[in-house]
Amino acid sequence: MSDEELIPFEEEELFIPPVQFEYLDHTADVQLHAWGETLEEAFEQCGMAMYGYMTEIEYVSVKYIKDIEAEGHDLLSLLYHFLDELLFIFCADHFFIARVVKILEFDAQNFKIKARCYGEPFEIGKHPQGSEVKAITYSNMQVHQNDGKNEVFVIIDI
Repeated sequence: MSDEELIPFEEEELFIPPVQFEYLDHTADVQLHAWGETLEEAFEQCGMAMYGYMTEIEYVSVKYIKDIEAEGHDLLSLLYHFLDELLFIFCADHFFIARVVKILEFDAQNFKIKARCYGEPFEIGKHPQGSEVKAITYSNMQVHQNDGKNEVFVIIDI
């Protein structure tokens, strides 16, 4: 991907949401636990948790936007493919890492997501190096929808 394919970020303000995720110990891997008032927010937080495991995201500047789409056949596969797309743009698009992940469209009936990622290419020296995320897994993946609190659990292979 060439630099001209990244869309420059030109908005004056972007709301950086509060952290609503944590890392749980897991043998040889790490489990992401994210939550939000809506399922969309829990998915967004899970994406930011993954990026936060790769680097300290407070060092990531919002210089570009990158749009992604994901679809599945149920909520678990939708979450899997959503995170896999986020990992793909890191691996394939100049190591693009997002500070903020915002879902623009969330179709829970047809299991489709359109999202926008706000960030920049990863740069050694500027961004502290965390753990390499090799893959998203279905192992013990969970999506819990409760009134006012939605949670997701995902184990990533590091």
